[in-house]
Amino acid sequence: MSVDQVDCVVVGAGVVGLAVARALALQGREVMVLEAADAIGTGTSSRNSEVIHAGIYYPQGSLKARLCVQGKALLYAYCGERGIAHRRCGKLIVATSQAQVAQLQTIIAKAAANGVHDLLLLTREQARALEPQLDCVAAVQSPSTGIVDSHALMLALQGDLENAGGMVVLNSPLAHAECSPAAIHLIAKDGTELQARSVVNAAGLYAPALAQRFAGLSARFVPASYYAKGNYFTLSGRSPFQRLIYPVPEAAGLGVHLTIDLGGQAKFGPDVQWVDSPDDLVVDPARGDAFYAEVRKYWPVLQDGALIPGYAGLRPKIGPPHEPAKDFLIQGPAEHGVPGLVNLFGIESPGLTSALAIGEHVGDLLRKQ
Repeated sequence: MSVDQVDCVVVGAGVVGLAVARALALQGREVMVLEAADAIGTGTSSRNSEVIHAGIYYPQGSLKARLCVQGKALLYAYCGERGIAHRRCGKLIVATSQAQVAQLQTIIAKAAANGVHDLLLLTREQARALEPQLDCVAAVQSPSTGIVDSHALMLALQGDLENAGGMVVLNSPLAHAECSPAAIHLIAKDGTELQARSVVNAAGLYAPALAQRFAGLSARFVPASYYAKGNYFTLSGRSPFQRLIYPVPEAAGLGVHLTIDLGGQAKFGPDVQWVDSPDDLVVDPARGDAFYAEVRKYWPVLQDGALIPGYAGLRPKIGPPHEPAKDFLIQGPAEHGVPGLVNLFGIESPGLTSALAIGEHVGDLLRKQ
């Protein structure tokens, strides 16, 4: 049986996989995207806050910090050029007790170290002048934070890929791969075989499990998977705020924050619920009970019964609970020694914001080999 030859295969048609595939296709390479599901972007890409992050919280020098700041600039420019719905609405990070005010100064310093210099420290009065319903002691304003229509973004990335001669193949889960110095041999679950010069594992939540099925890749380069579920609750009625409202960050997430979508609908979340399966996506209405107390710290007039279970998403974590969040792990041949293979592990927030920058970064890695 003859085996089809293809230059590049990207596994996973989420926002990051599509951005990587687009970047490779724009280099003039022949690119095929294999997606296990029956549509693009059905995983983490469609179950998040759709926030364009400024690049504030991440450790200096980390991939998250660098790619978020780069990606934000690329994303705003791309959305503007392509007419993709987005809004630079800004956000407020709020201290609800005097003890948290010092943390706001730390946040400003951390952001500046990452090249984000537009944050403003606001008094309670200044914050309330922007958002009259907000209750806080002080706040930090981030004017470059925004929101984006993530599905429209993915459709634009897919369009660019296809215009450059690439293709997306749906319903194509991979079963196995064999790595050799000359090529990577891919076998799909339906028996289809492909020979690729380069393979990018952008399978999101399933990236570590997929990497374990690459014969020739040492198991010591594959991190363990952990799943931090984030539940969202939708606010019935109109949003009380024009901007995103975030509490001072917590350990595994950024606290129960308020985001708005492009239609003006407000939602609260995500919380952090460690689960055992990447398919655990049902929102337990009882988790809403804890949301009320958290939200009332900055919006005390939230009415009982106003929060409706919305949806849940999963953060593809590569570190266990009670440890600081790990950086993005973007592994090329220089790390694991397999020619032509790039693994993308732990691409959680700010993955959406960073997607175009991750695409360029992977393009550079594969160009160098």
